[in-house]
Parts: sequence; C-alpha cells; structure tokens
Amino acid sequence: MLNLGKKILVAIDGSPAADKAAEEAVRLVAAASSERFRGTLYAVVVRSSKDAPVLAELSLTAVRRRVADWEERKKQIFYLVDKAAAEANVHLRKEILYGEVDELLLKFAEQEDCDVIVLGSTGKGRMMRALRGSISTRVALNARCSVYIVR
Repeated sequence: MLNLGKKILVAIDGSPAADKAAEEAVRLVAAASSERFRGTLYAVVVRSSKDAPVLAELSLTAVRRRVADWEERKKQIFYLVDKAAAEANVHLRKEILYGEVDELLLKFAEQEDCDVIVLGSTGKGRMMRALRGSISTRVALNARCSVYIVR
C-alpha cells in the first residue's frame, strides 16, 4: 500500500540521548510532511512490566504516591517532544508500553507500519546493556523498517 504520510517512531525515556532523538524525529516528520500528506510521530516510552498498573494493591496510599510520582515523571519525559512537535506543527501520538524495550518497539513499529524508528545511542540502561547488549543494536538488527540512531 502506498504510504505518503511518513510514520516515525521515537523511543524516549527522559535521557539526554533520547531527547536528542526526539528533536531529530520531529525534524524528520516535519521535513517529510506537506500540506497534502501529513506525517505522524509516535513518541513511545517503554516501562518495565513490574511498573504496569495493578488492580489490587496492598496500600491505597502507596498507589496514589506512585501514580503521582509517575504523572510528574511522565510530564518531564514528554515535555521536550511535546514542545518540539507543537512548534513544528507535527502530529504527535504518545504511547506508554510495559515490557521489554526492544521487543515492544519492534512490535509497535510493525503494528503501526512505521517507516523509521529513531533511537538515542545511549539510554538509561547501562547495566542491562552490559548484560544483554545495546537496545539500539538489537532494534537495528531486527527491525523491518529503517532505524536511525542519534548520537
């Protein structure tokens, strides 16, 4: 199928590398968009499965505190991409997923038929990178679309 409006996925986590990737992704979507064919930027945050919302918690106070902390953190993470997308008049969709970062990014990109995945070269997972390898490397090796790694 002919896809004239580009779909670009950017993985963000609040790190400086992810912020640079978000700015670059906004520029890519803006450059690929026209008056007739508007691109879409998907800003995706992937959190650990253990952070997923749970229906039954032992302490309602602890749940409220955790939710309030996450809401504040979410504002910080999305702040830069929100601002850049608004300034460039780029259509932005924000997603929060729970699970393994590389697996979910690849699955999301395939489901949404993304043209490009944009990643920062170094995120927050240094310990995991030492144990499992780089997320950006795993995504680049397994993606069915182009992958742009921002340094």
